[in-house]
Amino acid sequence: MIKRIRLLGRKSLELLGTLGRAGQLWRFAVWPPPGPSSFVLLVKQIYELGVLSVVIIVLSGFSIGAVLALQGYTQLVKFGAESSLGLGVALVLVMEIGPVVSALLFAGRAGSAVTAEIALMKATEQLSSMEMMGVDPVKQVLAPRLWAGFIALPVLALLFSLVGIWGASLIGVNWLGVYEGSFWVSMQEGVDFNQHVLKGIIKSIVFGMAVTWISVFQGYDSLPTSEGIASATTRTVVYSSISVLALDFFLTLMMF
Repeated sequence: MIKRIRLLGRKSLELLGTLGRAGQLWRFAVWPPPGPSSFVLLVKQIYELGVLSVVIIVLSGFSIGAVLALQGYTQLVKFGAESSLGLGVALVLVMEIGPVVSALLFAGRAGSAVTAEIALMKATEQLSSMEMMGVDPVKQVLAPRLWAGFIALPVLALLFSLVGIWGASLIGVNWLGVYEGSFWVSMQEGVDFNQHVLKGIIKSIVFGMAVTWISVFQGYDSLPTSEGIASATTRTVVYSSISVLALDFFLTLMMF
């Protein structure tokens, strides 16, 4: 019993220490935001994290949009409501599937890459070398990646939703024969920016902050060994996925 209490206490202290280091990282890396001198680094990281993720976002968005159109049409046609297919697909993509799936894909593709890159820089003592030369690695290495993730994920989530709606229109209108006018008109009349689109944008912003923060911190806090790099990369994907799903529940609860 005493051993279990000691183990619980040690794990609790380790968790508090981890949260404290993560909070310090957030404080020093996020504010003040990157200035003109770091603009080139920020643009490079937006390309690395955002632009290079476009292919998987587009392919996934189109596939999910097409599947939603197929399944939605199958159910709606039973009630003669296939004209509402566009509205249903748009609401599901904009408010839920777009932000969540984009965040999960972003964590698997970009988040793991950020963690591995920073962890490797730590293992090869590049971060220590920067400190010896008087360069702050937090501002030079971590901050541009954090801000790039904050910017990239909301844009990718919007792109995911747009491509998904386009894929649903191709399947629903061109293949299944839903009237094109009713498909788009029901969407335009039922989807409100403040009530639906803005909530999806808020979700994607929160997800972007959480996933990027976890990715950068896991790389910066990893052990400087090959096993440490592998463990940090795995933790990034696992913790990011759990955080996105948990945050999605609480955000949806507060919004609705």
